[in-house]
Amino acid sequence: MPAIAFGPVPSRRLGRSLGINHIPPKVCTYSCAYCQIGRTVGMRAKRQAFFEPAAVEAAVRDQIAAAQRSGEPIDFLAFVPDGEPTLDVNLGRSIRALRTFGIPIAVITNGSLLDDPRVREDLSEADWVSVKVDAVREACWRRIDRPHGDLVLDSILEGARQFTASFTGDLKTETMLLDGVNDGEEELQATARFLGEIRPKTAYISVPTRPPAEAWARAPGEGALARAYEIFHERLPRVELLSGYEGDAFASSGDAKRDLLSITAVHPMRESAVLSTLEKSGAGWEVVLELLQTGELVEVTYDSHRYYLRPVSR
Repeated sequence: MPAIAFGPVPSRRLGRSLGINHIPPKVCTYSCAYCQIGRTVGMRAKRQAFFEPAAVEAAVRDQIAAAQRSGEPIDFLAFVPDGEPTLDVNLGRSIRALRTFGIPIAVITNGSLLDDPRVREDLSEADWVSVKVDAVREACWRRIDRPHGDLVLDSILEGARQFTASFTGDLKTETMLLDGVNDGEEELQATARFLGEIRPKTAYISVPTRPPAEAWARAPGEGALARAYEIFHERLPRVELLSGYEGDAFASSGDAKRDLLSITAVHPMRESAVLSTLEKSGAGWEVVLELLQTGELVEVTYDSHRYYLRPVSR
């Protein structure tokens, strides 16, 4: 069993986060085709106790002390285990126990147990919650997430609506796109409509960046990513790409090349936005041509607009 607490590690979403791994590998409600840990060996949909909250608190306390000795800052305590965090019946108690450290607490969940009011209550204790929404149509959901047989998609989606309607913290969603599975127009429109109902502060679009559980679970091309971004952006206030690049995406350096690469790591940029960025830095279009030639940027067209973004392979 890996250590309960680890890090802190860099995260574009959470800054420097100290991870909490309170679920044995690989105990989960899903066996996602893209999971970097591999296929689920302990499929379950019933909550149980894994570690006492006092053990979680002690492990986190020791890890915080080690980070302080090294002079490493911690922005979040993040429940990011090798399985589904809400399977832990003690999740809420553990979150409350960690309040003594005065550090914001995050939970990254696949959302599969949100139809349980006790799960919603536990998650409401956190400051920041990310809910995975890979698909909202039955066949696609089953192909990608490969859920436990007791799970019902409509109940999960309704549970997500109830949770997000009452949650007062920072709500995020994450949608993992797979080539030829959930990256088509109809699937994206359906997912975007649902996300528009629950209104996350940020809707993240991600792609597999590490070896997946199944070889067929591949990242879509840049054109599909641009399409997804545009469709989500029509319904949501903030959309970002998580495609593996961990640079300082929103840094303003005065260096046009650096700024373009940083921004396009999370945001496909329309041609007009690229021109505006170049103008602010006093640079010309030759910067874009160079990045296209070296393969650091790619150009795609969607809905009559030219977009520029980082290639998935990077």
